[in-house]
Amino acid sequence: MRWTLLIPAKALPAAKSRLADASSDTAAHARLVEAIRADTVAAAEAVPDVARIVLVHDRPVPVAAHTPDSPERHVFVQRTPGLNAGLDEAARQAHASWPGDGVAVLVADLPALRSAQLAAALAAAAAHPRAFVADAQGTGTTLLTAAPGTALDPLFGEDSARRHAVDAARLVAGAGLRRDVDTPQDLRAAAELGVGAWTAAVLAAARPADAAGGDTVRSTSRGMMHGMNDLCRPEA
Repeated sequence: MRWTLLIPAKALPAAKSRLADASSDTAAHARLVEAIRADTVAAAEAVPDVARIVLVHDRPVPVAAHTPDSPERHVFVQRTPGLNAGLDEAARQAHASWPGDGVAVLVADLPALRSAQLAAALAAAAAHPRAFVADAQGTGTTLLTAAPGTALDPLFGEDSARRHAVDAARLVAGAGLRRDVDTPQDLRAAAELGVGAWTAAVLAAARPADAAGGDTVRSTSRGMMHGMNDLCRPEA
């Protein structure tokens, strides 16, 4: 099955406010959030069954955002407020525009995501009308899918895994697909798995100038600790 993948992209500076302590200032926070999104999108675009990606924005975006890097990357600006309302609106349009494809929501904060993990989850989801992947804590949701002709019915938010499990199949998934990043602690956990190139570059640039040597443990300006050899995603 081919998929239209919706990725919510909340506007800065409000996006990922709980992650702000991982950065020295507002500009650094924006760079980190954008890097995490870029790694998530890059991993998703490499999945053969992802026919297209739709970035779902919660407010109008600059004209440049309407000229995506890939012809299969689209921009949708929601008209109704709220994450779930916006995703439902985007899903309805996706079903109408590409009725033969499934629709899925992938959260935008998965810097350790591997394309193979998403590919495996989508392949498993194809056997169910609706399916989801729970986050590392088991309470949130990182992926929600709906087969062609099936309403997405997103219920993201606190304890979303329990709500989605009422009528959607719970899928087993790799660690990178489950490791969303909301806090500095989550970012450390993602770094241990190996993050993508964009996130790794931002973290490397944020380390103190006096931290040298490829095997040393380095900290950002707010005290986050990273072993830089572990930041880059393994090739496998």
